[in-house]
Amino acid sequence: MAVKVSEECIGCGSCVDACPVSALQVVDDKAQCDEAACAECGACIDACPVSALSL
Repeated sequence: MAVKVSEECIGCGSCVDACPVSALQVVDDKAQCDEAACAECGACIDACPVSALSL
């Protein structure tokens, strides 16, 4: 399992900056998660200003 990104994502990059394993990137103004790299730590979820991420 990995972080899921909802349509509410605004592509701000806060989650990318918060991810300790570099599993997230912003592509076409929306965050995308590399499921193989995701450590499921929740740091990105806490960093998202619009609550667009979940496990």
